[in-house]
Amino acid sequence: MSNFPFLSVLTVAPLVGALVVAVLPRRRPDLAKQVAFGWSLLVLVLSVVMWVSFKAGGDRLQFRESYTWIPQWDARFTFAADGIALVMLMLIAVLVPLVILASWHDAESSKRSVPVYFALLLILESTMIGVFAAADVFLFYVFFEVMLVPMYFLIGSYGGHQRQYAAVKFFLYSLVGGLFMLAAVIGLWVVGGKTFDWQALTQVDISTGTGRWLFLGFFLAFAIKAPFFPFHTWLPDAGGAAPAGAAALLVGVLDKVGTFGILRYCLPLFPEASKWFAPWALALGVIGIIYAALLAVGQNDLKRLVSYTSIAHFGFIGVGIFAFTTQAGTGAVLYMLNHGLATGLLFLVVGMLVARRGSALISDFGGAGKLVPLLAGVLFFAGLASLALPGTAPFVSEFLVLIGTFTVNKPVAVISTLGIILAAAYVLWMVQRTTQGTLNPALVEIEPMRRDLSLREKFVVAPLIALIVLLGFYPKPVTDVINPAVRATMEDVGRTDPAPEVGSVQEAHR
Repeated sequence: MSNFPFLSVLTVAPLVGALVVAVLPRRRPDLAKQVAFGWSLLVLVLSVVMWVSFKAGGDRLQFRESYTWIPQWDARFTFAADGIALVMLMLIAVLVPLVILASWHDAESSKRSVPVYFALLLILESTMIGVFAAADVFLFYVFFEVMLVPMYFLIGSYGGHQRQYAAVKFFLYSLVGGLFMLAAVIGLWVVGGKTFDWQALTQVDISTGTGRWLFLGFFLAFAIKAPFFPFHTWLPDAGGAAPAGAAALLVGVLDKVGTFGILRYCLPLFPEASKWFAPWALALGVIGIIYAALLAVGQNDLKRLVSYTSIAHFGFIGVGIFAFTTQAGTGAVLYMLNHGLATGLLFLVVGMLVARRGSALISDFGGAGKLVPLLAGVLFFAGLASLALPGTAPFVSEFLVLIGTFTVNKPVAVISTLGIILAAAYVLWMVQRTTQGTLNPALVEIEPMRRDLSLREKFVVAPLIALIVLLGFYPKPVTDVINPAVRATMEDVGRTDPAPEVGSVQEAHR
């Protein structure tokens, strides 16, 4: 199976599914949902087969495919995946079917075309897979930009209050970042021997000054996409206005393109510039952790609160990347996966609550757990996972980031730890004000608020809960895939850890 063109098939398959769903009659919404869900399950099955076929101790880039595209520029449809990309592809494959199930009635409530909504979700899946699978810098840039289009329409056409403003702001921020990256891509092509091939470019010796400018072009684009402080202001608006399913993909997957891009492009292509900029990146990460956590504490909108928590989490990921240790790097990549699972679950559960209440304001709830105890319990679990409670998957990644950073930069690790305390504050206070305490009499009069989790909703949350618990106690299957890619990336930068220390830290977790 290692010779099967997994990555090109996985990229094209959702796009074909989107075309099928889009041409279905608007008067057959249930058929559109079923086809979209079935197609996303096909992608999941193929992704699982690819995961099994991946050789953790093999070549750094596997499943490589390359097809002629623009020969004059030496731009090719080149796909390949290392352990970092593979983990993100699996995250996409898991989240999209669950998002489709969770979004079963979202398009109908917006009174817009149901087939178009689910077609947009499949188009988004195709572009997300493409951006993580690309091994050609220009192809990566194309997917990086095209990915904005389906999300723009999901927010602008199917979102809630101020959806037009949020969609335009999201698009403009990402587009400006993309322009910085385009300039850097062109410059890299010129100084890199007029090729866009990632492997060839990693062997190019770029002068110090040029490398720093090119690094900055890529980093700005990725910092906006992640987002890191101070480029974060678009995310609370977009996350707050987007439908819950689209918001789960926005925060759970799309934002990871920023951190993935730093690991795949900034560090290996510009190692000297990465080390030169590391103190600044660490500072931005630490500020983001504290600043976003403080803002999350003061939020009255559930979806905006979850968006701010994600900004704080991305600060941890940034710290893990630029600590330049294998432990912290592995923790950062694991954090990308675990954050997608935990925050994806949190956004989906919040969406279920908001759909029942008809409002995202925390002040409109109060004591909701007395009416929907199972839903309230899942919200509590998702909140505990978000604050990295021991026994949940985010704890493993957060611990690795902090211990890996502490070995090389104690002040950064200590200050970052304050984010854990603040996380407990904003999560527990949100849960207390929403589902605990005295029951708000207005909730009793709202018929949907008296309906607990349906069978469909249980199928949405159960796999995410299971994965969060499983990876919280046994992350080895994922860390075995991540470790070689992270170690190779650290070697690109000129930083290595003694192998026994890496193993001992991981074994302590397992």
